[in-house]
Amino acid sequence: FFYFIVLPTSITTMRLSTLLLLALAPLQTNAFAPQPMTTSSVNAAVQSSTSLQMGPPQADVVLQETYGEGSRKYRRTVYTHNEWVKHRSSDRFLRNLSSIFNSGVYKSLAKEVLATTAVATFLVIFNGLTGGYTDLDGVQHDAVINALPMLTLPLTPFTLLSPSLGLLLVFRTNSSYGRWDEARKFWGLNINHTRDLNRMATAWYGHDGIPVDPEKRAEDLRQVSLMTWAFVRSMKRHLSPPDEDEDAYIEEINSRLSPSQAEAIASATHRPNRALYDLSVAIDKLPMHFMRKNEINKNLSIFEDTLGGSERLLSSPVPLFYTRHTARFLSTWLLLLPFAMYDPFKGSWNHVAEIPAIALASVFLFGIEELATQLEEPFTILPMQGFCDKIGANCDEIVSWRGQGLDEKSVVEENMEAMAPSR
Repeated sequence: FFYFIVLPTSITTMRLSTLLLLALAPLQTNAFAPQPMTTSSVNAAVQSSTSLQMGPPQADVVLQETYGEGSRKYRRTVYTHNEWVKHRSSDRFLRNLSSIFNSGVYKSLAKEVLATTAVATFLVIFNGLTGGYTDLDGVQHDAVINALPMLTLPLTPFTLLSPSLGLLLVFRTNSSYGRWDEARKFWGLNINHTRDLNRMATAWYGHDGIPVDPEKRAEDLRQVSLMTWAFVRSMKRHLSPPDEDEDAYIEEINSRLSPSQAEAIASATHRPNRALYDLSVAIDKLPMHFMRKNEINKNLSIFEDTLGGSERLLSSPVPLFYTRHTARFLSTWLLLLPFAMYDPFKGSWNHVAEIPAIALASVFLFGIEELATQLEEPFTILPMQGFCDKIGANCDEIVSWRGQGLDEKSVVEENMEAMAPSR
C-alpha cells in the first residue's frame, strides 16, 4: 500500500521502498493480537477461568485497559475449532484492516507515531516557507524566508542502513517469540505430566494383593490430585504480578485445601516448592511398590525443570543493550526519514503526501518492535489460569476412575472376550 501510493520516481527511492517492505515482512508472520470473538465465545472463555477474563476486552472496560499493560490480560486467548475456522477464513484480511484503528498494539504507539509525524509536518511547512510553495489555485510562490536553507538529507545513508535495521528487528522479534514458545512448552509439559502422574497413581494404587479400602483409596488419590493442582496454581501465582493474582490465589487454595495445607503453602517463601514437596509426601503415602513410586516421581523432576525454566525466562530478558540499541536505531532512523523522503514526494501538492506515508511507515516499523517487547515476557499473556483449571479438572476426573483390583470380575471377563478375536 505504501509503495503504490508513494510511487517514487528515482531508482534510489525505489530501492528504499523495497527495503521498507522487506523490513515490514516479519509483521505479517506474527499474528500476535487475538482475533475479535463473538459474545458467546468470550463468555465461554470467561467461564473457563476462575478469576481472570480471557479474550478481547469488552466495550465497558476502562480506556487504560484497551492498550498497553492493562490489555495484556485480554490476550490470553485459548483457541478451539471455531476460533481456528475464523482465523483462517477468507475474509480475515478485510477484518484485520477494518480493526486497525482498534488495535491495542497500535494505540500504544501513539507517542512515537506522533513524534515522527510531527517532524514530517514541520519539514513540509518549513521547506515551503524557505523554498517556495504552491497555493490552492496552483500558483507557485517564492520563499517567504530567504535567509534559511531547505532541510533535506540524501537517501543513500537510509538505503545502506535499511538491511541492518531489518536484521535487528527480525532478530528481536524472533528471539521474543522464542521465549513465548518456550514458556508455552513448559506449560504443555505441566499439563501432560500432571495427567501422567495421576493416571499412574490411580492405576497402580495397591500391591501384593493387599485388600484396598475404597474410602482410604479415594482420600489418598484426592490428596494427589489436590497437591498436583496446588503446584501448578502456585507456579501460576509465582509467575504473575502480585496485584493481579494474590487475592484470587489465596481464595482458591483456601477453598480447595484444608486450612493447615493452605496455610503451609501460602506462608512459604517459595510456594511452588512447598506445593511440590506436599505432592511428594502424598505420593510417598500411596500403598504401591517403590519402583512404581520412582516412575511417578520422575514427573516431579520434570515439574522442577519447567518451574526453573520459567523463572529463568521471567528474570532474564533479552540483553538490555541489544534492546536499547535496536530502539535507538529505529527511532533515529524514523525521525530522520522525513528529511530524506522530502524530494521523492515532489509530485504531491507541496510534498504533503509525505506526512501520511511517514505516519504509516512509523506505525508498522514501531509495531514490529512493540510486538517483540510484548512477547518478551510471556507469562502475563499466556492463559495460565485456564491451564490450571484444566489440570485441576483432568486430575479430579482421573483419580475418580477405578484402579487395579477394583474392576468388577464380569467387566474384566467381558473385556477379555471382546479382545480375544484380535489376538
